[in-house]
Amino acid sequence: MGDYIVRRGANSRLPPEVNRVLYVRNLPFKITSEELYAIFGRYGAVFQIRLGDRKDTRGTAFVVYEDIYDAKSAVDHLSGFNVGGRYLVVLYYQPAKFEKKKDAEDKKKELDELRKQVKAKKSSNYDRSRESVIKLFNYSKGSTV
Repeated sequence: MGDYIVRRGANSRLPPEVNRVLYVRNLPFKITSEELYAIFGRYGAVFQIRLGDRKDTRGTAFVVYEDIYDAKSAVDHLSGFNVGGRYLVVLYYQPAKFEKKKDAEDKKKELDELRKQVKAKKSSNYDRSRESVIKLFNYSKGSTV
């Protein structure tokens, strides 16, 4: 308890992005939650770990500490830490950035869908105009004979 008070006094002014939730990237795909608890537990009490298990979230995790100063210590010590031949990227979770990324992905999907629709429309218009040219050619060919 005394250690907490000393640390809090030493770091009373934390940057605004510092929070209890960490976003960890570049994890080995085979790492387990227990191994993450062992690594991150060295820097304080871990409240929760969420390990990415889908194809698009593999190699990532969210680590939630009970204390903000423990989270800061983990970021300071584990960024660039080598685990299984990979160097960890440990960041503070910033919901606004994740929302922007999600919005950008949604817009890209929407744009791709619109491109497919335009391409299909152009293709069908091309086919129709090609048929019209062929009919016209055949008509004119038949009328000259």
